Amino acid sequence: MEEKKLRITMYSSADKVGGQGVGSAYLEQVELLKEEANDLFEIAINDWFKKADIKHFHTIDPAFMIPMLDKKTVKIAYCHFLPDTVIDGSLNIPSGLQPITSHYIINFYKLADRLVVVNPSFIPDLARYGIPKEKIYYIPNYVSKDVFHPLGMKDRESERMKYQIPQDAFVVVGAGQVQTRKGVLDFCKTAELCPDMEFVWAGGFSFGIITDGYEELKKLMEHPPKNVHFIGMVERSEMVKVYNMADVLFMPSYNELFPMTILEAVNLHIPLVLRDLDLYKDILFGHYLAGHSNEQFAHILQSLHSDATLYKKYEQESADISNYYSKEHVAKMWKEFYVDAYNEKQKELKEK
Repeated sequence: MEEKKLRITMYSSADKVGGQGVGSAYLEQVELLKEEANDLFEIAINDWFKKADIKHFHTIDPAFMIPMLDKKTVKIAYCHFLPDTVIDGSLNIPSGLQPITSHYIINFYKLADRLVVVNPSFIPDLARYGIPKEKIYYIPNYVSKDVFHPLGMKDRESERMKYQIPQDAFVVVGAGQVQTRKGVLDFCKTAELCPDMEFVWAGGFSFGIITDGYEELKKLMEHPPKNVHFIGMVERSEMVKVYNMADVLFMPSYNELFPMTILEAVNLHIPLVLRDLDLYKDILFGHYLAGHSNEQFAHILQSLHSDATLYKKYEQESADISNYYSKEHVAKMWKEFYVDAYNEKQKELKEK
């Protein structure tokens, strides 16, 4: 007799706003489960009426509070940010609304049976908000190698031609929403220190004028340094071409969890240059180059440009990251997590 599949309803609005890593992570996870766990799970998307064994909330929309109150179903919440992340450097929220926003976010997380973080460094932060550590689970993001992979020299040349970038240029790519938190100002200042390179930023204002630092960043995008190209929001299916024309991925963000951009780029074995943040240490295992200042970033980029041996080494370091976050490894974690969460909930309901 065939075993019953667990019915999982995914709740998300992340793919409605372009340029968000949260949306990319959501789409990748759904596809991963459909490919690797079709024998265990039946997946529904934003279905408010069909009975579910597990409800997984990828975003914290106020409307999702209604299904979150279901006491008979396993409720999983993805934790992509804390109040500090949203208020400091991402969105310009009026000071009077900040306590309300913080309270709402934490209350949403507390209503879940389990939280999933994509970086273990978030666990102590959540615990400080009064969420029991035993409710918090770490499962990393995943990016399909079928979608993000090297395309070859012809595509590289074509993409550079599209953005009027010389074929022989050393190209440094950054990607993500244009926000203060993402280090876009530092990206441009570093570019000014490296006039012999071309810098490309893929991304825009996903949240418009409420983006933190909007006016300053808008002026910068309208009048960038001569070697900086702001190419706007790029459809995720087209981002592989942007990475393919890159020599380096440079992400000077001040605050991240586990950027999908990094996972996408390492599938093409592109060297990484990142800000030296503690949160990367547990997930990237030192397989990257890091700096604290624009001067350090510029020195690192110049070294990669001039030293072929160093460049080759960090191509391999990126390949090592890509190999670690394999489809099989992450899919196994999700399978075990969902089944265990369901069994735990059934036991809890029987004991009541």
